[in-house]
Amino acid sequence: MKKGIHPDYRPVVFQDASCDFAILTRSTIKTGDTVTWKDGNTYPLVKLEISSGSHPFFTGKQKLLDTAGRVEKFNRKYARTKA
Repeated sequence: MKKGIHPDYRPVVFQDASCDFAILTRSTIKTGDTVTWKDGNTYPLVKLEISSGSHPFFTGKQKLLDTAGRVEKFNRKYARTKA
């Protein structure tokens, strides 16, 4: 490997903002935030909007959307007028 061309591969904490879920893993992502982990060390922090801790596929909690209302609204908005 050539020196100086590879990004810094270091431990990073990924934290889900929507639930109490965080994981410590290794990554090359750059971030300015830090957090003190359970072991007492300080690691770079990446905040996520969704992760396996909050995604319906992994949690088994499906959120129902009002798709019928959305389709009707779309049809009303873009309905063709008879000319």
